[in-house]
Amino acid sequence: MAVDMRLPTVKNSMSLSHSAGDRKDLVVPGDVITSDTGFMRGHGTYVDEDKLTASVAGEVQRVDKLICVRPLKTSRFNGEVGDVVVGRITEVQQKRWKVETNSRLDSVLLLSSVNLPGGELRRRSAEDELTMREYLQEGDLISAEVQSVFSDGALSLHTRSLKYGKLGQGVLVQLSPSLIKRQKTHFHNLPCGASIILGNNGFVWLYPTPGQQEEEAGGFYTSLEPVSLSDREVISRLRNCLLALAAHKVLLYDTSVLYCYESSLQHQVKDILKPEVMEEIVMLTQQKLLEHES
Repeated sequence: MAVDMRLPTVKNSMSLSHSAGDRKDLVVPGDVITSDTGFMRGHGTYVDEDKLTASVAGEVQRVDKLICVRPLKTSRFNGEVGDVVVGRITEVQQKRWKVETNSRLDSVLLLSSVNLPGGELRRRSAEDELTMREYLQEGDLISAEVQSVFSDGALSLHTRSLKYGKLGQGVLVQLSPSLIKRQKTHFHNLPCGASIILGNNGFVWLYPTPGQQEEEAGGFYTSLEPVSLSDREVISRLRNCLLALAAHKVLLYDTSVLYCYESSLQHQVKDILKPEVMEEIVMLTQQKLLEHES
């Protein structure tokens, strides 16, 4: 039986110029946000003696006169219109699929909200309903966008764009939704040779960067060609980098993932998740991010 033994090492002290304690936009329950009565009360706040007070720990967000507090850590995904999600088909029902998206309720993908194979634009017929499992079946992974939110909080998805649809070969990493940074695009082709989909629901999909895509498939084409060893190593390294960043509560977006990947190249893939290696890589990543921001 192989035993992994590690000797104690001296930690290199690395100082970060900006600490979380200096941030003015972070509050805990009971903190007074403002005493100005001209502001409107939003989610995560309440009024106590004419003072707007935080009811959750999180980040203060201001939109004109509206003040709300977005929780720093959420176990479940509260979707908004336009969010990019990665989900798994759990059930095929009449004219709809049920999708697990890490939210309180299963999301819904209507048959009328997907592209037909070949990109046909027509009304969905009874034949389409009978062949729904040829498009998507239980266990399939998909990328989609939130189209609307039902009154009970369930999400309605769509895959009408060619960048959405059924996912092929790759690795799914499940993280906290609060660690995903909201950006204009959540689809990134990284220069290391792999691509990443950062779902707002905390599901991250890693896959080899595709070559010539078949647009006639309407989002249902998945390549089943063998993935090369070098691509598998890159994806495995990215997967361990994501887990390391998540363990240290670092926001995940294309720049932070790429910096973490570059910082990990001096270590083997299997060593990245060792506590002392993980801490070293994350500290280097945070330093690079601070230099990039300044």
